[in-house]
Amino acid sequence: MPAGMECVEAQSRYESRGIWRRIYNIIEAVFRQGDINHIAGDVHFLSYLLRKKNTILTILDCGFTQNARGLKYHLIRFFWFVLPAKRVSLITVISEATKKELMKCIDCNPEKIKIVPACISLRYAFKEKEFHHEKPVLLQVGTTDNKNLFRLFEAIQGIPCRLDIVGKLTDQHVEVLYRHRIEFTNSWSLDEEELVRKYQECDVVTFVSTYEGFGMPILEGNAVGRPVIAGNVYSMPEVAGEAACLVDPCDVTAIRAGILRIINDAGYRNALVKHGLVNVRRFDRYSVASQYAALYRELLRNSK
Repeated sequence: MPAGMECVEAQSRYESRGIWRRIYNIIEAVFRQGDINHIAGDVHFLSYLLRKKNTILTILDCGFTQNARGLKYHLIRFFWFVLPAKRVSLITVISEATKKELMKCIDCNPEKIKIVPACISLRYAFKEKEFHHEKPVLLQVGTTDNKNLFRLFEAIQGIPCRLDIVGKLTDQHVEVLYRHRIEFTNSWSLDEEELVRKYQECDVVTFVSTYEGFGMPILEGNAVGRPVIAGNVYSMPEVAGEAACLVDPCDVTAIRAGILRIINDAGYRNALVKHGLVNVRRFDRYSVASQYAALYRELLRNSK
């Protein structure tokens, strides 16, 4: 943050589970207010009793609503989006795609929603590596349903490679991997240093998700200097720009063609790496911090 702007990080006592724990966290937040209150994380409900003029809320995505139906959908929509939006002065989102999604979910003045991207850790730095044409290592970060693993597995069937998966696999994942005779390794609960090493050791980053509010692995792959293949939906084209091979995540043939092009076309692969190193500059932490600082100053002026 700029000089003269002190930031204090506060963490709720309880995890966001259960009604009474959440009520405690809401009340606790009231007694920990500052000149500006910035709610960052999946605790939108902390806004309920905070001073509205002094409060800003970051909404990372609207993924909660993707699989919710009926009463569950309406409850999540009201308590996680509609009510918090009424209880804050400004909302920030990390992509234009998330803003469009949020506007479908709540009735809100678009001017109230500001786009401030996520920033990338300095730990993710360029490290040169010779590309393994014979048997490249494909790195897949994330195993939740939106990561689209089953289509990825089908797409790489028969391609000489090793799939390195970060995130706990289900029994069904493992069964399909063995059925397709895919060589794979699996790890989870990694610290950041271990995750950085995974990027450094891989040849290609796969991220053909069907839904993302942002898509940090795209930038992490860019920063380390690895070619990335990503889905062409939601926020991913916005985050990647020209720094990823964008494919239809619902088209197995397109995913396979993209991976093979990266493996077999050195010129294209090198161009992706070059564009990636330029792309990450847009998400520099100082740039992102200055954007938030400007919003904090705006809230302070308007609260007087």
